[in-house]
Amino acid sequence: MCANGLYVLAVLSGLAASGVLQVTGMRVYTSGDVEAVNGTDVRLRCTFDSQVPINPHTLTISWSFKPLTKGREESVFYYHDKPYPPLEGMFRKRISWAGDVMGRDASIIIKEVKFTYNGTYTCQVKNPPDVHGALGEIRLLVVTTASFSEFLLLALAIGGGITVLVILLLVVVSLRKYRRRHRLQGGIEEAPRKERKDPTACHPSRAVHLYAAESLIEIDSSDGMISDASTKDPSSSDDGEDDDDDDDDGNDSD
Repeated sequence: MCANGLYVLAVLSGLAASGVLQVTGMRVYTSGDVEAVNGTDVRLRCTFDSQVPINPHTLTISWSFKPLTKGREESVFYYHDKPYPPLEGMFRKRISWAGDVMGRDASIIIKEVKFTYNGTYTCQVKNPPDVHGALGEIRLLVVTTASFSEFLLLALAIGGGITVLVILLLVVVSLRKYRRRHRLQGGIEEAPRKERKDPTACHPSRAVHLYAAESLIEIDSSDGMISDASTKDPSSSDDGEDDDDDDDDGNDSD
């Protein structure tokens, strides 16, 4: 029996050494030190990574608190299939769930922090069978006013937002001016030209241009009198001569 037990132990040790047999372990990540102004809300960020698929019905999350001064450790928050905020103690009605189990987020929010909340907060996550692993710790420091770095970050954030809004406004105004100018130029260039057409024509392709006939002043050589102006087209003289010839032929026949 001892020989068999030693043989099994040696085999398992060899598999573990070769990487074939891996021991699962929960990995928890926190933000480290956090500073919050007295009376404000603060988010304690905690994320995790498990080597087995997440089961929301069996996964558990535990938050605990240990004060900076001497004192006992106190439960802050518990999650198992749904959030369970504390019903008594110094954190009663001060804790809200801000995480997402399927998103591997176990964060919580402490409302209206007080100086008595200074201390170390521990985040522990278990996802059976992945139940072993390091704990995540956050040291919270409650202060009277924000530090210079936080003021600087806030000022940079506000200034950056205002700058972006101003740039967007300038871009919108420029685009509107460009479109208006382009529309005006296009309206001038594309204005239709009016064509003079014959009002007596039914279709532009069939239009007949009218020409004013030149007034011809004829002088009778016999009496020197000026005859009425003739508006007859000179081209019609041939037709008149043909008519005169026909009349002469008729007179001769008589």
